[in-house]
Amino acid sequence: MTNRTRGGGALSRRSFLEVTAAAPLAMAAAARVRADSAIPIALQLYSLRGDCQADFDACLDAVSRMGFTGVEFAGYFGYAGRGAELRKRLDGLGLKAAGTHIGADQLQGDALKQAIEFHQAIGCRFLVVPSSRDFTDPEKSKALAETFNRAAEQLAPLGMACGYHNHTAEFKTDGGKTFWDLFAERTKKEVILQQDCGWTFAAGHDPVAYVKKYPGRSRTVHFKPTVREGDAGKKPILALDSVPWRQVYDACRSDGGTEWIVLEQELYPDGKTPAECVKESFAGLKRVIA
Repeated sequence: MTNRTRGGGALSRRSFLEVTAAAPLAMAAAARVRADSAIPIALQLYSLRGDCQADFDACLDAVSRMGFTGVEFAGYFGYAGRGAELRKRLDGLGLKAAGTHIGADQLQGDALKQAIEFHQAIGCRFLVVPSSRDFTDPEKSKALAETFNRAAEQLAPLGMACGYHNHTAEFKTDGGKTFWDLFAERTKKEVILQQDCGWTFAAGHDPVAYVKKYPGRSRTVHFKPTVREGDAGKKPILALDSVPWRQVYDACRSDGGTEWIVLEQELYPDGKTPAECVKESFAGLKRVIA
């Protein structure tokens, strides 16, 4: 696993294969996990970053045909500033905007106003920051938390929220506490703690415990298949990896206040394409839920 900064740039590891034998959109929609007791599932589009760069519209179409209910953005690939057009495209595919990953600088001043306008246009409620150097700075982390608090105050009346997404560095400690815990303590309960449960697990911590430790703050959660070092026979495909996903899912339902599960596929084993691995992990996630 490698850390990275999200965005709209080309970071492809392989070219995108055409999606074949796809069911009609209506059949895919019917197959989606939408039971009353189920949390809807979105795909973090970073999973198909090279495909998005090559042909974003085709990639959205492929994600819809796979049966996902929504997408979480990591760049807009030609749709920046064209919120109404992107919303029309999503609506036509039966996809919802489950959230987005943006820079911390977009949570202040005019940049926040612009972010609100664009994301309201596409029906996106959750603005999540995936990385900030200030997060693990003993002094700057305090000011960063206040940035989130102020943004949350502006977003809440609009039915929107902001949050932060962890990798492994967030579990470094300062004064005996992890920076993740310090951020949680310094921010309002309206600020989302978007756990990437794969990274939490890789850092040696229990993602289930963290969902329960901060009830109601896991409104959107990343399910990323992760193999613990030394786990023979495991692979980074959800339900074939090391993370206890059923327990995580149950905690999301009982304590997390989780509105979206976001599947993220960052590694592509067995020489398979990103799209093929996403399909396999999506099937594994549905088995976990069942």
